[in-house]
Amino acid sequence: MTRDLFGTDGVRGRANSFPMTAEVAMRLGAAAGRHFRRDKQEHRVVIGKDTRRSGYMLENALTAGLTSTGMNVLLLGPVPTPAVGYLTRSMRADLGVMISASHNPHSDNGIKFFGPDGYKLSDAVEAEIEGILNGEITLCRPESIGRATRIDDGLGRYVEYVKTTFPGGGRLDGLKIVVDCANGAAYRAAPAVLWELGAEVVPVGVSPDGFNINAGCGSTSPALAAQTVLQHRADLGICLDGDADRVTLIDEKGEIADGDQIMALIATRWARAGRLVGGTLVATVMSNLGLERHLAEHGIRLRRTGVGDRYVVEAMRAGGFNLGGEQSGHIVMTDYATTGDGLIAGLQFLAAMVETGRPASALMRVFSPCPQLLRNVRFEGRRDPMQDDAVRAAIRRAETRLKDRGRLLIRKSGTEPLLRVMGECEDEAVLQEAVDAVVAAVERAL
Repeated sequence: MTRDLFGTDGVRGRANSFPMTAEVAMRLGAAAGRHFRRDKQEHRVVIGKDTRRSGYMLENALTAGLTSTGMNVLLLGPVPTPAVGYLTRSMRADLGVMISASHNPHSDNGIKFFGPDGYKLSDAVEAEIEGILNGEITLCRPESIGRATRIDDGLGRYVEYVKTTFPGGGRLDGLKIVVDCANGAAYRAAPAVLWELGAEVVPVGVSPDGFNINAGCGSTSPALAAQTVLQHRADLGICLDGDADRVTLIDEKGEIADGDQIMALIATRWARAGRLVGGTLVATVMSNLGLERHLAEHGIRLRRTGVGDRYVVEAMRAGGFNLGGEQSGHIVMTDYATTGDGLIAGLQFLAAMVETGRPASALMRVFSPCPQLLRNVRFEGRRDPMQDDAVRAAIRRAETRLKDRGRLLIRKSGTEPLLRVMGECEDEAVLQEAVDAVVAAVERAL
């Protein structure tokens, strides 16, 4: 079976355009419901969402499709993506659904599915659901139609759980923390967790209006939070994205750390404590060469996967590893969560600050990154530029130029109509020339 509808992180697209229409969402819900029905009387599905206006439309459509196949729907309202993974397992549900386009603008939306174990579905299961959707979906009998119930304490359950992940029952007394929730799904949960652990909280991006999610704030736009950290003389800034499964950190000087630096810190600390299973960190091909070199110096192996936190998690589960993530800030700690959780990752960093007594700036520069350059080229509605002979020739020349000194990685985004051109090289001039040449060839081809 093929996966034409699903990408690297569920189904995603522009709201009210294929495939993010109410009609597709309803059929997708019915297909997923049919796939996950078991030989038992009651079937449960939990549905969470972020703060996009289109979430109302998709939530209702999914509910209609799921209940039409006999699934009882438990509506969580706005909650982080990791909360859906946690509550799917905690509430013994057959399926979890998160309505979110993560770090994308409000005009986009997406649908992610979680299995009863709280993990995102595999490619194979998504293909099976897509196969059901493309055929004739068998609906249940009238007396078996499911019901929908609003769950009021789902967010509170998640908040209480997240606090238990802070080591040793510690507290954050005396720390001032800026938390930027991107006007997204964590706008209530993140400030509550930090405040209840004793921190003085300066909230940013906690006034969602349905359209301002990720707009000039959050993990992909951390400048506002960095300015707020300096203005309030805060000890740390925690920037989440729209669904709070990724994080960017800011030290007391306003400097920014990405997921690679956070993973390096956690990996070395866990390795020293004997907690890093298999002495291995799982990361994607996008992670910096500097991270790989740093880990090797500390006897830690780096296992690379394709881009997408779901592929990181699949490799972690296959190898039994407990730490992985992406440079973009998805930090996956299977000791605590089934998917990336930006808030729990932030708490792990805060634990290091509390235990060592050192400021964020002393913990955030774990390794010296190799110069890296990423350029995005949009090609929506146009032919695949990777099939162009001139583009292929430019790529070969660039790879030859970087050989033994760096690397070149070119891939299509799994969530947006973009071609991503990324290069690494110690010689920044050579790096710039190589990446520019490939981008120019792509743009000419388009």
